[in-house]
Amino acid sequence: MSDKKKEIENLGRRHFLRNSAVTGVAGAGLAGGFGAGTLLGGSGKAQAASEGSIEVAPGELDEYYGFWSGGQSGEVRVVGIPSMRELMRIPVFNQEGATGWGITNESRRILGDSVKFLNGDSHHPHISMTDGSYDGKYLFINDKANTRVARIRLDIMKTDKITSIPNVQAIHGLRLQKVPHTKYVFANAEFPIPHHDDDTVNDGRGMENPEGYYTMFNGIDAESMDVAWQVIVDGNLDNTDADYTGRFVASTCYNSEKGMTLADTMRAERDWVVVFDVEAIEAAVAAGEFKTLGDSEVPVLDGRKGSALTRYIPVPKNPHGLNTSPDGKYFIANGKLSPTCTIIAIDKLPELFDDAIEPRDTVVGEPELGLGPLHTTFDGRGNAYTTLFIDSQIAKWNIEDAIRAYDGEEVNYLRQKLDVHYQPGHNHASLTETKDADGKWLVVLSKFSKDRFLPVGPLRPENDQLIDISGEEMKLVHDGPAFAEPHDCILVRADQINPKKVWVRDDPFFAETVAMAKEDGVTLETDNKIVRDGNQVRVYMTSVAPQFGITEFKVKQGDEVTVVITNLDQVEDVTHGFTMTNHGAVMEISPQQTASVTFTADKPGVHWYYCQWFCHAMHMEMTGRMLVEKA
Repeated sequence: MSDKKKEIENLGRRHFLRNSAVTGVAGAGLAGGFGAGTLLGGSGKAQAASEGSIEVAPGELDEYYGFWSGGQSGEVRVVGIPSMRELMRIPVFNQEGATGWGITNESRRILGDSVKFLNGDSHHPHISMTDGSYDGKYLFINDKANTRVARIRLDIMKTDKITSIPNVQAIHGLRLQKVPHTKYVFANAEFPIPHHDDDTVNDGRGMENPEGYYTMFNGIDAESMDVAWQVIVDGNLDNTDADYTGRFVASTCYNSEKGMTLADTMRAERDWVVVFDVEAIEAAVAAGEFKTLGDSEVPVLDGRKGSALTRYIPVPKNPHGLNTSPDGKYFIANGKLSPTCTIIAIDKLPELFDDAIEPRDTVVGEPELGLGPLHTTFDGRGNAYTTLFIDSQIAKWNIEDAIRAYDGEEVNYLRQKLDVHYQPGHNHASLTETKDADGKWLVVLSKFSKDRFLPVGPLRPENDQLIDISGEEMKLVHDGPAFAEPHDCILVRADQINPKKVWVRDDPFFAETVAMAKEDGVTLETDNKIVRDGNQVRVYMTSVAPQFGITEFKVKQGDEVTVVITNLDQVEDVTHGFTMTNHGAVMEISPQQTASVTFTADKPGVHWYYCQWFCHAMHMEMTGRMLVEKA
């Protein structure tokens, strides 16, 4: 018997565990099913990552950019694929000292009122598209912790917009409209909160009545980053994805029971995939068929069961991931508490919204894959790859064969199962969210690393694993430790991103600082000038390696000091910094950039400032003094 045939036959080696394990999970409130005690339940001894190999030699560049969410670090990480080298960290929802994010005036304007939050939980990074292909313009990411959505400009790799979403809590699933372009960012608010008949929300009333709790699906204008509309739903929204027509978006939805405890959220045998008709939502908004809640002016529409805007497709209990196949044919919902995925035919959705068929008539397959299916990705060759959280495996399966099996044919849709280490959550194949999925690389984000790396204490890194999927068999080629729950990632071809090497002087990122200088009569590119306005002092200076344009300035104790620096260097990679000792003031100023930071000079005496980004052989001498006179 061939090794391949043995492997296929052995795919059933856990079959006897499946029903009992899933039942045990439900009965014990996940106590044994999702705990660390199940980590090796079937994965066996961790195999060496030398099953395959990949090398990007020194001086060579990667073929793909990977954008990783930073989880509770609140950032986005840029990784080269296939080297798995970390290239950059982009601060988003966090305060970050290397660049001064959350400290500089420019970043604080972008953070807006939410600057008060020093944390964020970034989950789902996704790149804007045109006609179903990445256009490299923006990357969007959510903050589950503080109910925000952010936009990153990929030409400068900087966050340029952050929007707080009203009327809801905990933005989780996030995806983008694919065609004709990314007009909307679709964002799921996960946790329901009390809604009231007088069109107010969560104001301290009705807290003991979960029947009055609801959450909402949110459409955000990708250019303005304003919330365009919100749709009330039944249940807790989880993950989401859009089709390739621009009309339909589907979201997994758990807790149809409206439970407030773990056991209560698992009582029902089925929950839903909620399908949203974007064209119908837009028409309803245009017709004024909406209300507003509280102080928000965002149009709110009713998408609960029975609405013309939505359809609820029953799927096995507590579904999680929702993924669109790159051929545009299917939504695939991942079971989590069922060993199955549910295949929904997108071409049947117009009939569903015409009430010509029943919701379950859209289901064309429900393959059994293993324990704990969470997320599915694709290779563009008709195969799907699903993470099995409890089994610690990736299951490769063929979509059309799974549909044939659902129709009663004797066909084996499973192609391979590969052990991963351990407890995989998201996975993502190269270009898989677009019509251009090329089936080269798959990244799996494993939640536990256990014995894969040197021990570092009770808190351990997670394990990002790279898998070669270019051939018939998956091959694990790389392990890489990752910190702070990197929830999801996305892979885009390097030629689809075109970052700038130096800033353009009229960039809108620092336009407000330029306007302030103009009001003060300052030419940023040439002037080194101090402007005094009562107890407000603005210090304008240039920088050219290795010297600041002003190396000494004097203020009074209690003055509010704003330092504005323009980096005149035009050579790429000659970044300067400004750190004022003992004042918590720090910023990065890249070539041709203007940046500013404001602080209070509250201590009399001499206070040195210096450049913290190495820029020149005389970098250590790039300093200056702030002289603070006693009040």
